[in-house]
Amino acid sequence: MTTHTLRSKRRRSALRTVAFLSPWLIGFGLFFAYPLISTVYFSFTRYDGFRPPVFNGLDNWTYVFSDYPMFWPALRNTLWLVLVMVTLRVIFGLGIGLLITKIKTGTGIFRTLFYLPYLAPPVAATLAFVFLLNPGTGPVNTMLEWVGLSPPTWFTDPDWSKPALTLLALWGVGDLMVIFMAALLDVPKEQYEAAELDGASAWQRFRFVTLPNISPIVLFAVVTGVIATMQYYTQPLVAAKVASGNMGGSGQLFEPGYPEKSTLTLPQIVYNAGFQRFDYGTAAVVALVLFALAMVFTALLMRRRGGLIQVGD
Repeated sequence: MTTHTLRSKRRRSALRTVAFLSPWLIGFGLFFAYPLISTVYFSFTRYDGFRPPVFNGLDNWTYVFSDYPMFWPALRNTLWLVLVMVTLRVIFGLGIGLLITKIKTGTGIFRTLFYLPYLAPPVAATLAFVFLLNPGTGPVNTMLEWVGLSPPTWFTDPDWSKPALTLLALWGVGDLMVIFMAALLDVPKEQYEAAELDGASAWQRFRFVTLPNISPIVLFAVVTGVIATMQYYTQPLVAAKVASGNMGGSGQLFEPGYPEKSTLTLPQIVYNAGFQRFDYGTAAVVALVLFALAMVFTALLMRRRGGLIQVGD
């Protein structure tokens, strides 16, 4: 076979490969690469969406990190939600999954009851929770007063607003419950039997048998939870609007974060800066910070996957 023939064969093979990859390449270019490059470009410009963008160097970056009053509270709140909310959702989802797999009768009923809240629309679920946690007339505070406890003011108190959002997230933990149940039911029963013969306690069976087998699912739950929480937008915005009594229309300018910026998240200030104040340069900078944080968290978690999988060794 001549050199020319080999080159032609390799060229045809390469073109065939590109043809099969072309749907993905087109989608990647249109919906990821182009928006990302555009965001980087707009972060170095002064642009309001109406007039042509004007290059202004690092002015937007300096403004966001030095003078933008919303950025640091939003960053702290987002990191708090990532660390606390994701951790509790994983623990709670795993705990419910373990509980239901141990129940002998009524498994389907309990599984349905725990999964149904996940199907509730985010806006409706948030409205319901703001009503339930209403400081004056909410049934939760009423029951706390009945047992002699001092009820918090939840979404109207900056110290309790994020815990209230966390309770809302735990209420809708049915998605993780289903994933963990599938993983738990797939753990080989022979390993449990061998551990029992060796005299392992329930905690030891969980640590050395259950956790190593489901560790890839735990990693998946944590990574997807971090990414979803970095995009947390609807629930805190709706809760802040309802708690503040400001339920104006979509065209009304609303400063997110009530009370005292305690429910403010990075996606909210991206929308506020870009689509309400028409400051696309500032919005692009915050969006890039959000993207970088998500990448860093994901990379760190993926680097730790080996230690997570070997936790039982």
